[in-house]
Amino acid sequence: MSDVKETRFRVGGMDCASCASKIDTAVRRMPGVSDVSVSVTAGTMRVQHDVTSDLEAIRKKVSGLGYAVTPAAVIAEKPAAKHEHGPGCSHDHDHGHDHDHSHDHDDHDHDHAGHEHKPKAAAIEGLHGHDHGPSEGPWWKGKKGRLTIFAGAALVIAYGLGHLFPAIETYAFIIAMFVGLVPIARRAIMAALAGTPFSIEMLMTIAAVGAVVINATEEAAAVVFLFLVGELLEGVAAGKARDSIRSLSALVPKTALLEENGRTKEVPAESLAVGAVILVRPGDRISADGVIIDGESAIDEAPVTGESTPVNKEIGDTVFAGTVNGDAALRVRVTAAAADNTIARVVKLVEEAQESKAPTERFIDRFSRYYTPGVVVVAALVAIIPPLFFGGVWSEWVYKGLAVLLIGCPCALVISTPAAIAASLSAGARRGLLMKGGAVLEGLGKLTAIAFDKTGTLTEGKPKVTDIVAFAQPADEVLRLAAALEAGSSHPLALAILGKAAEDGIVPPVASGSRALGGKGVTATVEGKQVFLGSPKAVAEQITLSDEVQVATAALNDDGKTVSMLVVDGVLVGAIAMRDEPRADAAAGLKALKDAGIKTIMLTGDNARTAKAVGAELGIEVRAELMPEDKQRIVGELQREGYVVGKIGDGINDAPALAAANVGIAMGGGTDVALETADAAILHGRVGDVALMTDLSKRTMRNIVQNIVLSLGLKGVFLVTTIVGITGLWPAILADTGATVLVTLNALRLLRPIK
Repeated sequence: MSDVKETRFRVGGMDCASCASKIDTAVRRMPGVSDVSVSVTAGTMRVQHDVTSDLEAIRKKVSGLGYAVTPAAVIAEKPAAKHEHGPGCSHDHDHGHDHDHSHDHDDHDHDHAGHEHKPKAAAIEGLHGHDHGPSEGPWWKGKKGRLTIFAGAALVIAYGLGHLFPAIETYAFIIAMFVGLVPIARRAIMAALAGTPFSIEMLMTIAAVGAVVINATEEAAAVVFLFLVGELLEGVAAGKARDSIRSLSALVPKTALLEENGRTKEVPAESLAVGAVILVRPGDRISADGVIIDGESAIDEAPVTGESTPVNKEIGDTVFAGTVNGDAALRVRVTAAAADNTIARVVKLVEEAQESKAPTERFIDRFSRYYTPGVVVVAALVAIIPPLFFGGVWSEWVYKGLAVLLIGCPCALVISTPAAIAASLSAGARRGLLMKGGAVLEGLGKLTAIAFDKTGTLTEGKPKVTDIVAFAQPADEVLRLAAALEAGSSHPLALAILGKAAEDGIVPPVASGSRALGGKGVTATVEGKQVFLGSPKAVAEQITLSDEVQVATAALNDDGKTVSMLVVDGVLVGAIAMRDEPRADAAAGLKALKDAGIKTIMLTGDNARTAKAVGAELGIEVRAELMPEDKQRIVGELQREGYVVGKIGDGINDAPALAAANVGIAMGGGTDVALETADAAILHGRVGDVALMTDLSKRTMRNIVQNIVLSLGLKGVFLVTTIVGITGLWPAILADTGATVLVTLNALRLLRPIK
């Protein structure tokens, strides 16, 4: 069973959800195919198949239905059992490697088995998954655009000829109708043969032919034209949603300045290998994810993270492809190939997410499976019963039956959910909020309790100097001597002291004979004096601490701070207190969740005193000194109490809890947040983004309800007016395509930037 493969195709020309279900039904029936997922909004199709599958036959089957298909990539082999992130897979991501993801490999063909069926082009097209397929370009250049223009022209000519030569009017309209109807009927027959007898094309073909039979030829031609216009509008609207996420990949520049042997040359950005060094000039967009090895500059990350103020970056800091360098040149070592950079991964994740269906969408798909045949039956009854049993006029009631047939198309209803979800996933991704599909997006809005990890999630994840207590010398002098001892150390507390000294503009003197005393502190000679920096316990072994010093130290410890004391020539001169401080927006972010009626709780492995101090500052309930399995147990307890629980952490030591929660959200591990374990991710470490995520989910669900009411409501109104005799075939087709376009436009409102 380990030889199940997954191949991804780009499909052009899909513009509503019935397209997706037609393709799904047809491909599912092909030999060797085990699963299919089609996304209208991403314009993609994934097929899980075994080695016996003929990919060329699959391609032909889909193109026979009237869509343009290009294979994008074979996506490695799938293990037979896809386990849902169990407790055991806490992926070890704390070492910040940028390229150890199982999910970002769908763009390079690792697996050349099955390639013999692939056209050569597949190897070149879509190398990075962004060959935008045939749905690009202005609408009038596409197949559908041209067909619509021809049908419109034929209709105008038929009107003209009909007025000039009334005798041939009927034939002129029949010819005009066939210009548009032949391609539609062809698609209807292909769909019926592939297992979808009740497609919109089939309903349209029956209605048009029926109208000719009852001599309503003018209306038949007009309805075919209106149908094509509606399809074109749907295509344009669907393309809008697609472009919003694609525009992210357009942020990455096409070329880069590569440094080789002391010279720089311009090369294509996608040819950059991991480890290459590139030069980024002031004002340029950065062309790859990497680490700064030379230079310091303010980077505008707004395009990628939504962060409005430029972020100062220096040697050792990470930069992302697509962000804009500020006022100084930088040399950057590339840490991810073009297909694996943050933006490519975000785009890919969003496209994959759009392929996975939400529960609401699944329900509507099932509903529409019965709804369309039901409508066909109702239309037949409307056409037959009044003339047969109540002496109605045949032509009048057949006409009404045909109108009911057109009203019954489920397009607007079926697109109502995926259009809204695709727009939300795109809007979220632009803000650095990634959600793995519609089910996760729906789930986020239902959360009633959220459990946060502390370190790196609610706090910065690295200690900062909070207090400098001067006993025998001024605070600046205490910091200057402490920084001298810590120079060159990479210990987090040392980095905090050095960071504070740099911030205050203090240049530390040179220390000589520096040595670390295991677990106690560090000692050295500075400016001829013997200086020691260490824990209060180590200092108490050397000198007696006064009551005043002990009280001050205890007060700092009660606030969850770590205290280091500085001794110069046997005299205690001062103390420095440090703590992993809460993120700047943590308090506001938690308050937003509380205001939304969501219970918040902090689960941490840290000591109780530190955790309680941070918890008190942020106003959040605290459970401390927990092992990973304790976090998982507490999530379970909350669920038993009736809460729908979200868990937020870095995914390293809380993978079991992330997996156990209703929605696991990874945050705080940079871009490498353990996306394998989590259902969603907050790429940019803002606590406030959690509330934005839940709010986005609620707005999406409201939008879906509006869409369903709109599509069913319009149909209901026109059904009544048709049967009563107020409206005919024209308004019927407008009710269908009009509803589809309105629903799509309503969904596109979700694309507005998230604030």
